[in-house]
Amino acid sequence: MKILSFTAGAARMYCGSCLRDNALAAELKRQGHDVILQPLYTPTRTDEANVSEARVFLNGISAYLDQESAFFRKEHSLLDRLWDASWVLKLASRTSIRVDPHRLGALTVSTLRGEDGFQLKEIRKLADWLRSESPPDIAVLPNSLLIGLARPIREALRRPVCCTLQGEELFLNQLPEPYRMEALELIRAKASDVDAFIAVSEYSARYWIRESGLPERKMHVVPLGINLEGFDAPRIPRDRFTVGYLARIAPEKGLDTLAEAYILFRRKADVDRAALRAAGYLALEHKDYLNGVRRRLEKAGLGHEFSYEGALDRERKLEFLRGLDVFSVPCTYDEPKGISLLEAMAAGVPVAQPRRGAFPEIVERTAGGVLARSADTGGLADAIYELWKNSAMAAELGRQGAQGVRERYSAGRMAESAIEAYRAVVAANPVP
Repeated sequence: MKILSFTAGAARMYCGSCLRDNALAAELKRQGHDVILQPLYTPTRTDEANVSEARVFLNGISAYLDQESAFFRKEHSLLDRLWDASWVLKLASRTSIRVDPHRLGALTVSTLRGEDGFQLKEIRKLADWLRSESPPDIAVLPNSLLIGLARPIREALRRPVCCTLQGEELFLNQLPEPYRMEALELIRAKASDVDAFIAVSEYSARYWIRESGLPERKMHVVPLGINLEGFDAPRIPRDRFTVGYLARIAPEKGLDTLAEAYILFRRKADVDRAALRAAGYLALEHKDYLNGVRRRLEKAGLGHEFSYEGALDRERKLEFLRGLDVFSVPCTYDEPKGISLLEAMAAGVPVAQPRRGAFPEIVERTAGGVLARSADTGGLADAIYELWKNSAMAAELGRQGAQGVRERYSAGRMAESAIEAYRAVVAANPVP
């Protein structure tokens, strides 16, 4: 198949959606499909070989300026070329971009309005480029926040358009009113412009059908998959029981929850040496949050057991995971993805997770961990304690998780599921 897949860049951050989109495109290419991975907003950052195109449409600089001033919504050839220049976008992407739903409500709603929003000039650039290229069999948007592009893309290509659903509900639900309601209403209204929705988990599909009214007949599930290269290396022996966390350092991802559970675990377990290691992207606005986690552990007399190891490239990530005994990212919301869980299990590390979002689905399908019996920090502490106390069980869960990820959540399986869904959509929407 010939597939035009869009991906939304996140500047300096290793974004789970970018990693998923890149892994899928790379695997589809490996399987012989003709794939264009086209960035929007900013260039993408991945910890694998990046297969996305160099040019960026609807770039973040222009989208923001168009929102802020009528002057920039008009054609200015010199300025437009400047904002579109790859070196300018790369320079802008080196800074920390604050993705704050409380400040981006108007821009989100405007983008969802598509050709009726302030970003019309950027949409026309995209449509002109699409009409100049050989049309694909199908086009795929990276999330529902860009559903406003569906109609102009369909009209330019005269091909079906899919929209992936991969975690944007967190951002939507954090928008202040009236923007949150306006955004949700626009997504519902523009669902008719989309030929199919691609959810990354069964949980995600149920959520969007139930909470947003997206049509069930248009819903397909393509489970996440990861590139397993490098995950077969042996575990790194350590002289201490090590609990690990790998995700954005942000309140919603639950590092503070894990720290509290770790404190409870240490009070309960008679363990001589233990450690809590955290890694992941840290935005400027969340430095105080991380310092608060440190202070809480220091107050409990465990500050010396905690380390934050920054954002990790692929080599360092694999090394980090191989040195863990338990892995946990106890999100405080219903996470529909869970790429970091798959990576930990692929490395043979059992996981301990709250029973919410897609976590039960992943843990039960891989048999690679334990789900907390209760939603509080005590429940998570008990799950970690269970894995510490029963090392044979933990080893077996690690083995089962590694096998389960390879059988059900590999990039190869993800690509096969995606092609099955894309072919069904193309068959149901023949070219006029």
